[in-house]
Amino acid sequence: MRIQPIDPEQPGGLIEGLHEAYVTAEAASGDDRGPEPTLAWFSHLIRRGGAGQRYEAWVATDGGKVAGGYGLELYETDNRHIGWLFPLAVRPESQGRGLGTALFAHALDRMRANGRTLLLTETITTGTAARFAAARGMTVAMNEARRTLDLRAADWDALRRMRPEVPGYHLEQWIGPAGPELLPDLAVLMDGMNDAPRDPGVEDQVHSVERLRQREESIPLTARTSYTTIARRTSDGAPAGYTRILLDTARDNGWGHQTDTTVLREHRGHRLGLLLKVANLLWLREHEPHLDRIITWNAVSNAHMLAINEAMGFELFDEWHEWRLPL
Repeated sequence: MRIQPIDPEQPGGLIEGLHEAYVTAEAASGDDRGPEPTLAWFSHLIRRGGAGQRYEAWVATDGGKVAGGYGLELYETDNRHIGWLFPLAVRPESQGRGLGTALFAHALDRMRANGRTLLLTETITTGTAARFAAARGMTVAMNEARRTLDLRAADWDALRRMRPEVPGYHLEQWIGPAGPELLPDLAVLMDGMNDAPRDPGVEDQVHSVERLRQREESIPLTARTSYTTIARRTSDGAPAGYTRILLDTARDNGWGHQTDTTVLREHRGHRLGLLLKVANLLWLREHEPHLDRIITWNAVSNAHMLAINEAMGFELFDEWHEWRLPL
């Protein structure tokens, strides 16, 4: 089989084929893997990359059909020594013939060609993918867990009682991408995520206004919408904290994705994290009563955020490793 690049500017079925290979391989595991990435999100990632990143994807074809492939996210604004491997997938009927090994070796060649010295990826802690990573010399950099909140069984009265009063602060909320007037404050708030647990080889991310503009503009392009709540200090309007839940605009899979939550260091100790997450969830429930479950990621070392999630009723869904390979 020949490994060839996906040209994001050219029409054709290679992006769809790689997406199908990934989804099919995940489904073959037999486990409930949670919400799969939509084709709209996947296509946007390959065609445009993330904010502050570029992306290259490669596929192996067999008889005109994508048998497997991989993608590399390459940071451009910061962390220019890193490549993030997602996905690496081989269709079930093409497994066992060395294709995954060939794709991984090709990805390492592309890392070197791009001057990258640290490869990162993540897998569920057990199973074929974890064994594959370990067998190729990757080591565990960090342990993560996904937790879900079943909105159909949630105690909404208890959640309303859980919302704390935080004197001196007020909340601001919006649906969909942030307007341009909010981008400077969002850039400040996202710097708070640099305190989150991470691989020791990962530098602080630079959250410029332009990078946040790209991120916000990508939301509708990936067929998603968002519910966002920020906290401000009432005395001067200074941004203090942030949280967001994303969901597909089709609203056909029942899932919401709890993404980043952060409180800036100088505003911690007031229970703003709990206020933000509970208030945003209650607001989402008013507008999206059809949603079934919320899923979220956390490093297992993030005891404070785990405590908030568990108090809200989130339950462990599965556990993951973040893997590293210095080149």
